Amino acid sequence: MRVAERLRRELAELERRSELRTLEVAPDLDFSSNDYLGLSVDPRLKQAVATALAGSGPAAATGSRLLSGHSERWTELESDFACWIGAEAALFFTSGYLANVGLLAAVLSPEDTVFSDSANHASLIDGIRLSKARRVVFPHLDLNFLEDALRREPATGARFIVVESVFSMDGDRAPLADLAALAERHGAELIVDEAHAAGVFGPGGRGAVAEAGLAGRVFATICTCGKALASSGALVCGSETLRQFLINRARTFIFSTALPPYFSAHVRAGWELAARADAGRARLFANAELLRGELRARDFDLRGSESQIVPVVLGENERAVAVAEQLRARGFGVRAIRPPTVPPGTARLRLSVTARHDEALLRELAAAIESAARGQAVAAKGQAGR
Repeated sequence: MRVAERLRRELAELERRSELRTLEVAPDLDFSSNDYLGLSVDPRLKQAVATALAGSGPAAATGSRLLSGHSERWTELESDFACWIGAEAALFFTSGYLANVGLLAAVLSPEDTVFSDSANHASLIDGIRLSKARRVVFPHLDLNFLEDALRREPATGARFIVVESVFSMDGDRAPLADLAALAERHGAELIVDEAHAAGVFGPGGRGAVAEAGLAGRVFATICTCGKALASSGALVCGSETLRQFLINRARTFIFSTALPPYFSAHVRAGWELAARADAGRARLFANAELLRGELRARDFDLRGSESQIVPVVLGENERAVAVAEQLRARGFGVRAIRPPTVPPGTARLRLSVTARHDEALLRELAAAIESAARGQAVAAKGQAGR
């Protein structure tokens, strides 16, 4: 079979299972964006980039940071960001995916054991797989299972617990203080992906690790800049020893062309704006609570959402796709999330609330979801009766 034909057949099978994905431009009423504080349209962000571009220095990177792509602007950014987070040091990667894969594949060794939450992001899963460390996947936030596993597994090498602080599909939060206590009792290191918490939770938006009083006490935190911080890339925060080790061993850092020096101003402006956005965080939390209340009053399954991420679990792929299409026809930017991103039978709408949404719009969205879900159920029943 020719490769092109094999690919076409696989795409056809994805379409048959209602799992085919396509690229679409988000409409104005966007409920898929991770721009939680609405900073991406802040004119101060654009001005920071324009000022940096107008200054001295190249407008493009010319190699990896270990070759010709390094600039003191990146060193200064990393140092200042680490101070903000409450870590000793930080290292910038050009994406959150590369940060997670680079960190885990470099630090974990085949003789180590890593305990990974079943709902962890694909980038964490891929980094663990590349490391060839022994993997123990524990049921989502099941700390009893995790403690039993920590007791059972032989401590032949180092032991790591890897979690997200805010889980990207269910919108629930990891009990970081309890996890840190478990790690300490059983001689394990804790690694926390703060992708959906940086800029949102904690004092001044410093994240859930800081909120739990664990700043400087976990092995590493990964802070993504492309969500609430309204920029791009990610910083791995930890000790100075970890930073130096990653510079020498993280392949996704070593072999990636650097971003141009001016882009450090974009990252800096994003997190500095987020650090001062207490009013925006208050609006964000109020908006998320309002939407959850509207949807729960309509008996939708929201899983354990307690953040700005509000899933509406609809079950089968076809139902989630049909409801999302109806919502998009009404101008709402909502996407259906299906396996393998989520477990089979839990296809859903993943709603991202932001500080820029207003109360009337959130109520309108909840009513539209109810109407679309009811209409789809009636249509499905009619099809089944034929």
